[in-house]
Amino acid sequence: MDQASIRPARTEDAGAIQAIYRPVVVETAISFEMEPPTVVEMAQRIANVSESHAWLVAEVDGRVAGYAYGTPHRPRAAYGHSVETSAYMDDDYRGRGIAGRLYDRLFVELAEKGYFHAFAGITLPNAASVALHKSVGFTAIGSFPSVGFKLGAWHDVSWWYCKIQDGIPV
Repeated sequence: MDQASIRPARTEDAGAIQAIYRPVVVETAISFEMEPPTVVEMAQRIANVSESHAWLVAEVDGRVAGYAYGTPHRPRAAYGHSVETSAYMDDDYRGRGIAGRLYDRLFVELAEKGYFHAFAGITLPNAASVALHKSVGFTAIGSFPSVGFKLGAWHDVSWWYCKIQDGIPV
């Protein structure tokens, strides 16, 4: 396992984060975004998410190796203690255990902010993402067949659930 340091993302990380995310948007159906966000848009996302939820980066030798974040699950008030999570790794750092460490820390940060349940949508097929989510405690709870159309094909999304902490909101 690489000696990655994990820390809160900063808007200054937007260029490195956008460089990791851009090929995911352009070349795959892993993300259902059709156009990659600009560096400025990514910086705004980091700022917005960091205020209410959490956005973390993993660094190896000063280079952003990957990132993970939690966002609101749904807009209605009763969903307010649940989050949707995502994690993306630079190709050079996949399969080294860093994404799992990002998720472990993300869950701690989200719990400290009062979140109890995490959900993740995985475009299928994506064996690496399925393995990652299983490894950090997510359980498959269902799927949406043919829910997204990208790159000339329909794609299913599998939904996953993980309890971040026990209890009820205060």
